[in-house]
Parts: sequence; C-alpha cells; structure tokens
Amino acid sequence: MKRTIGHVAVLLCLVHLSFAQDKHHYQTDFSKEEFSQRREKIMETIGNNAIALVQGAPGIPGFAVFRQSNTYYYLTGLESPHAYLLINGRSKASTIYLPHRDEGMERGQGKVLSAEDAALVQELTGIEQVKGIEFLSADLVGSGLIRPPAPLLYTEFSPTEVGNDSRDELLFAQARTSADPWDGQPTRQSLFIQKLRERVPQFEIKDLSPLLDAMRVVKSPREIELIRRATQMAGLGIIEAMKSTKPGVYEYQLDAAAKYVYYLHGAQGDGYPSIIGGGTNAYMGHYFHKTDELKAGDLVLMDYAPDYNNYTSDVTRIWPVNGKFNEEQKELYNFIVAYRDALFKYIKPGVTSNDVLDGAAADMKQYLVGKKFVKPAHLKAVQEGLTFRGHFQHPVGMAVHDVGRVHGIPLQPGMVFTIDPMIWIDEERLYIRIEDMALVTETGVENMSAFVPSRIEDVERTIKEKGLIDFLPPVELPFKK
Repeated sequence: MKRTIGHVAVLLCLVHLSFAQDKHHYQTDFSKEEFSQRREKIMETIGNNAIALVQGAPGIPGFAVFRQSNTYYYLTGLESPHAYLLINGRSKASTIYLPHRDEGMERGQGKVLSAEDAALVQELTGIEQVKGIEFLSADLVGSGLIRPPAPLLYTEFSPTEVGNDSRDELLFAQARTSADPWDGQPTRQSLFIQKLRERVPQFEIKDLSPLLDAMRVVKSPREIELIRRATQMAGLGIIEAMKSTKPGVYEYQLDAAAKYVYYLHGAQGDGYPSIIGGGTNAYMGHYFHKTDELKAGDLVLMDYAPDYNNYTSDVTRIWPVNGKFNEEQKELYNFIVAYRDALFKYIKPGVTSNDVLDGAAADMKQYLVGKKFVKPAHLKAVQEGLTFRGHFQHPVGMAVHDVGRVHGIPLQPGMVFTIDPMIWIDEERLYIRIEDMALVTETGVENMSAFVPSRIEDVERTIKEKGLIDFLPPVELPFKK
C-alpha cells in the first residue's frame, strides 16, 4: 500500500512538472490576425521580388528582464531573445527562427518559447513556419539566389528600440559613441547588415525602417486602447504627485509616488525616465537627477509615463510647490493653457501640423490683446511663443518619441502625438509648459489626458488633497539603534 501511494505521488509530481513546463508567456493584447495583417502589409509594400528580414532583441546579461525589440514585437508579439523573422514577398509566407530550448534558463525563469514549440508558436502568432536559427542561412539562399535575379532584401537600418528607447536618443548616443576614439563600436544593425553582405552578397539590401515607420504612425484600435491605459496611469501618477507636493518634499519622492501608481496598475516599468524639476531645474528640458528639495514659491514640472505592455504615453504638468500660483505665475501659466486649447481646436483629419500651428498662433495673438504682464521679459517670452513651432510635438506609441511622421502631412485618424505648448524666460531660468496626448479621430480630436488637472482652480484644489507621501511618509535612514 505504501509503495502504491508512493507511485501515485511520483506520477502527480511528474504531471505537475509537465504542467509547469507547458505554461508559457505570450501577449494577450492583440489577435494573431492583427499580426498577420501587419506582415501581409509588408509583403504588399515590398512586392513579389523581395524579402524582409527582422532581427529581434539579443539576450540580456545578468538579472535584467528581457524586453523584445519594438519591431519584432509589433510583427509577432513574441518575447523570445535571439529571434528572427523572414517575410517572403514571393511565397507570401513568413517564417520565425528561434533558438533551441535552454532547459537551464527555463528552470530559473520559466518557459521561453523556442524552436521546439513550433506548433504552439504557429498557433499563437498565425505564422506559417517556425524553425531553428540554423535554418536561416539556407532559407535565405532558397528565397531566390539559386535562380537569379535575386530578390531585394529589406532589413532595418535604424537603431533597435528596446524598453524605453526612442530612435532620436539612440541616434544621438550612436553619434557620441562614434566620436569616442577609445570606443567607436559599430551598432548591432550595422554589424547585422555587414554579415548579410558578407554571407549573401547577391542581395541588394534596402532599408525596411521607413516602411515600418509609416505603418506604426497610424495606431490600430487595440494599440489606442493600450496607449489610453498608459495615459490614464500617467495622469493618475501625476495627480498623486500633485497631492504629495509641499515644501520640503524631494523631487525623487514625487517619482516614487507615481511609480507606485504605475506598478499598482500593471506597468512593467518606465516609458522613459521621469523628468521632475523644481525651480530652475525645470529649465533643463530633460532633467533626470531628481535629487533636490522642493521649495515654497517655486514651480515643479513633472513629465512622466509608464511602459504598459510595450506602449507608453507622454503627459506633463507644472504646479506651485506651496499650492498657490502667484500673480506672475498665473499670467504665464494661463497663457500656456490657453495655447493648449487653441492647438486642440484646429486638429482634425486632413489638416497639417502647420495648419494647426498657424491657426492657434492667430488665436493667441488675439488672446494677448490687452493682456498685462508684471515683467517685460514675460511679455517678450509669450510673444516669442507665437512663432515657436515646437508646440506641436512628436508621435507616441511603442516609444515616447515614436517613429513615423506627423509634421507637414495631412493628419489621419489613429495618429497619436503630443501637444506641448512651452515658453522660456532665460533671465530667470524659468520654463513653463504642459503636455497632452492628442488622438486624431474620424471627426476631430480627443485629448486623451484631459482628465489630468490643468486649470488653475483644478490644480490648486488637487494639491490641497492628501497624497501618498502624507499617508506613508519616508522613515529616517539609517535606522537609529
């Protein structure tokens, strides 16, 4: 009897282990049909005599959490490192190439989808074929090199976005690395293109990035819902920071309050490092240090959003540390809010960013008629704001400075970008702006972040409420014995 019970226990243990092995992680935000449609769009665009090859993100060293590249995720939803995707315009079929199972890694991290899971990956992604990486070289040859002419080969020339990366920042980082004579390392993209030219020189290699950028700039309904959720988290985090603000609080403590809100609602990290600057720290557009104490009489600017299921947002507010705008601050702040409203007034399908900027500037010129400002420098700053073209900013999506073009072209439903009116008073190292998320709809525009307080009375009322730091203040460290 004891022996029988022992056999049953072993069997139950094996069943449990098998179940644990089979449990896998795969996104649930998009249908496999949406991924298939994206790949089909690439096939249509590159034509019958072309293939597209996409390299996924590499593995992560140490204890960092793996995050798939934006492009590979956009086309497959897979979170496996060292993955490749071949989209064949001739055969109208796509193939995913994955590493083989790493049982040691899976024992520590859980199941990672691999070449051994071909049937499962096909079911999840709608892909036609799944193979091990070792088959990629032969499939490149078989795609058309045996009987010339060879098809065109498209791959990304732009830097790979992973996590809170944005292409503009990656390009600047690449330039700084290139300028360092002790570093000067080539990018992963350039090495990949170099290997392709060495191993399959018959291909004429073209840049896939512009095609992908054009696709990503118009968001699908499911993408919009993810951006909306990220925007709601961003706004709730900023509201919590407003409530927690008072003289003596540190910039990093407002960051902590917002982070709590983000993680509480399922964020997987930062969409970008928080920008929280009190006083003249706000004058630096990308001030990330967050080490200073907030002081009465100053304004504090907060620009922050989470990374939610590979999508983010971009919301900014500025408010008085002591809870009350003084007269000088009111004059400047009301101008910024009015400018925001004027810009949104002109956004709709078919117009361009220049149309929006020109219409809003004309309205704001009328707004200034008869307005008084305490200081001549303040009047000068708002007058210069009428000619500044940066109030209409950048796309937002998988990256905070997302790919794709929204300037100088007719706006389309599904475009998401920021409206970001701002002014500088150089003499006082004073910078004032707010930033909202604009979604172009079929009939006009939606301000996705409109719920975040921006009118003076709403901001001051919010600051009066108790915030997270009031309910859970920091303890003194180190602990006293």
